Amino acid sequence: MKIWAIADLHLSFGVPNKKMDVFGTQWINHGDTIAKNWSQIVGQEDLVLIPGDISWALTIDEARPDLEWIEKLPGTKIMIKGNHDLWWNSLSKVKKILPPSCHVIQNNSWTKNGVSIAGTRLWDIPGLSFKEYIAIQDVAALAKEGERIEEEETRKIYQRELGRLETSLKELDPNATTKIAMTHYPPIGPDFKETEVSLLFEKYGVNISVFGHLHNIKPNVELFGTHHGIHYSLVACDYLHRFSPLLVSEGVL
Repeated sequence: MKIWAIADLHLSFGVPNKKMDVFGTQWINHGDTIAKNWSQIVGQEDLVLIPGDISWALTIDEARPDLEWIEKLPGTKIMIKGNHDLWWNSLSKVKKILPPSCHVIQNNSWTKNGVSIAGTRLWDIPGLSFKEYIAIQDVAALAKEGERIEEEETRKIYQRELGRLETSLKELDPNATTKIAMTHYPPIGPDFKETEVSLLFEKYGVNISVFGHLHNIKPNVELFGTHHGIHYSLVACDYLHRFSPLLVSEGVL
């Protein structure tokens, strides 16, 4: 069993007026590109981690076509909520429409064949900045993605997410040989300076961390790697090679 990861699919089959093309030509027909690459490399017995920003849908019904699209692709899919997954406002409702090959993590974990996975959306970590690595485009949609959240409110959301993360990490199987943490927001900076999140990962024996959220990374910039025994991977689909899932673990029994 191989483990792959790809975040920020930003699907919109249920809301066809919401296109990603405005964010650059690389996003034209990006769903077709992802499906082609995914189908070529992922086996039916593999795991695919999707750390958030799955769909532009605002309601469960609008998200259904996107989940059905994911269902048709090979592998078992494990997902967490991203900041744009506004359709995901009730875990019980989400579970009712989940296709058989899809599973979600929210204040719990998922374990199979010695692999145990925990996670949460997370939020902006105070003091963490990636501005120097991002090529800002002169696009109105990038300039105003949503309402600005004040610093105090940002810290409250972050602290709440930190608690949810630990709740999930506590559910990891202590006997698992591979422990994975999924977050939508980056859990650590490019300089690998310790954060409350990275310390939690170390406390609970995490081996692999996958996350997304960062877009428009400057060309030829490679971020993250291994720190204190944890391999950190940015898997936002437009950062990955040709919108192709990233292999994060191979040969898991």
